[in-house]
Amino acid sequence: ERVDAILKTKEGIIPIDAKFPMENFSKLAQAKNSEEEKQFKKLFIRDVKKHVDDISNKYILPQEGTVDFAVMYIPSETIYYEIIRTEQGLDEYARDKKVHFVSPNSFYYFLRIIMIGMSGQEIQENAKQMLKILLAVKKDAEKLEQVLGLVTTHIGNAKNAIDKANNEYAKLSGKIDQVKLLE
Repeated sequence: ERVDAILKTKEGIIPIDAKFPMENFSKLAQAKNSEEEKQFKKLFIRDVKKHVDDISNKYILPQEGTVDFAVMYIPSETIYYEIIRTEQGLDEYARDKKVHFVSPNSFYYFLRIIMIGMSGQEIQENAKQMLKILLAVKKDAEKLEQVLGLVTTHIGNAKNAIDKANNEYAKLSGKIDQVKLLE
């Protein structure tokens, strides 16, 4: 049996199940007295727990590329609030099985949180990549600094050699001028 929807993330696939056992909830909503209400509530809780177990066992498969949790889409806010407010701890039971309930209203926020997380992860990866590039630039700048230092030394030596050559030329020129004067 296949999951109803998936979200692909870098951490893995998030399975989303949208099949929901409605029969006993409908009976609970139409209960004629407190005894029927109690009976159908018990059956409803049993159905939800069984569905949570099924989702947990069928769709949370990290060895096959899923994340370590699944999402159970509850098709109505009324049903969602019935599950959340039940004193039987259905939300805790589902959390222990790594199944998260979402309703039509909360599903949007669940998706936004996933998107923000993915965006934050992308920013973090980009920052890591930028840091790598900056470290490489720093290394290259250090090498360039060494080369420029060497070139500066060579240019300084060349200038000194030119100055020395000019001085020697001036001395030589002076002596040649003295010889010319003797003629």
